[in-house]
Amino acid sequence: MTIQIYNTLTRKKETFQPLEAGKVKMYVCGPTVYNYIHIGNARPAIVFDSVRRYLEYRGYEVQFVSNFTDVDDKLIKVAKELESDVPAIAEKFIQAYFADVSALGCKEADVHPRVTENMDEIIEFIDTLVQKGYAYESDGDVYYRTRKFDGYGKLSHQSIDDLKVGARIQVGEKKEDALDFALWKMAKEGEIAWDSPWGKGRPGWHIECSAMAKKYLGDTIDIHAGGQDLAFPHHENEIAQSEALTGEPFANYWMHNGYININNEKMSKSLGNFVLVHDILKKVDPQVLRFFMLSVHYRNPINFNNELLENAGVALERLRTSYQNLKHRLEVSANLVDNDQAWLEKISQHVEKFEKEMDDDFNTADGITVLFDLAKQGNVYLREENTSAKVIKSFLNTFEELFSVLGLKINQDELLDDEVDQLIEQRLEARKNRDFALADQIRDKLKEMNIILEDTRQGTRWKRG
Repeated sequence: MTIQIYNTLTRKKETFQPLEAGKVKMYVCGPTVYNYIHIGNARPAIVFDSVRRYLEYRGYEVQFVSNFTDVDDKLIKVAKELESDVPAIAEKFIQAYFADVSALGCKEADVHPRVTENMDEIIEFIDTLVQKGYAYESDGDVYYRTRKFDGYGKLSHQSIDDLKVGARIQVGEKKEDALDFALWKMAKEGEIAWDSPWGKGRPGWHIECSAMAKKYLGDTIDIHAGGQDLAFPHHENEIAQSEALTGEPFANYWMHNGYININNEKMSKSLGNFVLVHDILKKVDPQVLRFFMLSVHYRNPINFNNELLENAGVALERLRTSYQNLKHRLEVSANLVDNDQAWLEKISQHVEKFEKEMDDDFNTADGITVLFDLAKQGNVYLREENTSAKVIKSFLNTFEELFSVLGLKINQDELLDDEVDQLIEQRLEARKNRDFALADQIRDKLKEMNIILEDTRQGTRWKRG
């Protein structure tokens, strides 16, 4: 078993060797929870969930941590606009995040640490950097001395002199150097704040991941992952903070997924092409969106539009149809032969090919190609006059297992259960918001699906009519 990972730090593929045999420590940067996530957030959630699933499939025990940034300038701004408070806004969108990524087939992390719940560790981390001379206090703010860390720029492969060009000191900042970045921000009047050795304030963005990764995974982790946009400055700053504190490598493998474009243009609010997962899942099967995301290698940019999404839906349906045809043959055929070793070997070769593609830097795109080859072979097999129950079951089991590795479901019955659960969640949310018209519409839709709802004190239950 040899897995190759493209390491952003070295800019080459490397053989994966975890710190501890059979175990993987993995940290993925999570969202800032001031709004529903957009499809740019969905891509790393799907991609690195698939990486985790494949590592588990290969026998590794994966300790998976993904954080929530639940206090920052954006949250404070939204809270003021909505006349609410930061914790309430954060909680609303954390729950929305769980709903969205769960619909997309992503497993929950082993730990989802929040900044506000790890403030002691963050403050201690900063204080140690100050004591070691890597950070300094300035009128209630604390900054990191970027030039003091010799390895700065090694992840983004930039020299510190190149970085200096264009660096500016913003109004109100009192830095020693324009390249220095904030570890602690003094609170403005009326803002949410915590006590610290430097006065009331809150953490800068970069320090939180360093502190939480250290707390939950240790000084050095195996894999640190996130979107390409995080490589600089966020991950670069994490390396500087963590390695200055511990003297050890922060992460051995750095993985970054590519950007998403909308109709070949960069996604942005100003262009009006900003797509929220919360909205798209009202129109699109979440399994189709996941399949679409995995149909392109994670390091490559991906173009998103309705036509491409529809094509992904058609492609996914082709695989499901092949599976259902095999399943139907197993259920209705009375004259099944006992065995066919040649076909069993062909199926096994497809599993080996799938593993070969996934071992090569988690190439889900070529892994999906193998699934289409498997479907083609299944269709060929069904044209034979005599078929083996053992072969058909092998086809079905292989489809189910490899789909599961990708976080996809091929069995339509399972898919229906997920769709029902999602509609019930939407109905509960509508009732909570007193949108009874929408709640009734959802109940009627479920009735058309022959689903009967029972509202009880313990919650809503359902059964098939």
